[in-house]
Amino acid sequence: MNTMIKIVDLHKSYMTKKALRNVNLEFQSGKIYGLLGPNGSGKTTLMKVIADLHQQNEGEILICGEKPSHKTRAFVAFMPTENFIYGWMKVKEALQFYKDMYQDFDMERAEELIQFMELDKNQKVASLSTGQKARLKITLTICRRAKIYMLDEPLNGLDPISRTKIKECIIDQFDSEGVMIISTHLVNEVEQILDEVIFIGGGEIIISGETETLRAERGKGLEDIYREVFANA
Repeated sequence: MNTMIKIVDLHKSYMTKKALRNVNLEFQSGKIYGLLGPNGSGKTTLMKVIADLHQQNEGEILICGEKPSHKTRAFVAFMPTENFIYGWMKVKEALQFYKDMYQDFDMERAEELIQFMELDKNQKVASLSTGQKARLKITLTICRRAKIYMLDEPLNGLDPISRTKIKECIIDQFDSEGVMIISTHLVNEVEQILDEVIFIGGGEIIISGETETLRAERGKGLEDIYREVFANA
């Protein structure tokens, strides 16, 4: 396994608000990580700093040995919570848009996933349901041949069928040489696919480690550990 992301003494503030404090983490290839915490805990900020969308105030991040820049953006695929697809586009136009934007976008893979996700290529994005839009977002992100994938709350507000489809997609499409980071507070939905977990609250890392080790040490599942950690959040 290789260290794909290394974070040392990271701090990030917005005006007077400290969003991240003294974050030290390493992400290894071949693993799916869960970034777990309630809303406002720092999950999205951490992802955006890794994606070079925000800059840290202090500390260092190395992505495959490089500091975040336009160069590292080329091998980091980040799916934000916001809708980033134009509503006037048809599904097939959204695929082509991504193909034009990213040299590593695999159109053949995307065509297969669109069928798996049960999406109509000729349907306009604006007319898709919330679940269908989420399936399209995950398809666009996963179909980049990136080294690092970051999914911000990919299951939030979705129906059970869409959640199942997205989880199956993550498992089936995950590259064992890459890294997958999933931020969520829906712990029970993702517990079975996570190799390691990071509990973050108030911008600080509270607990991190291998999923199986944490469950064995504490004698309980991740959801119960989550409730214990964030009981007063």
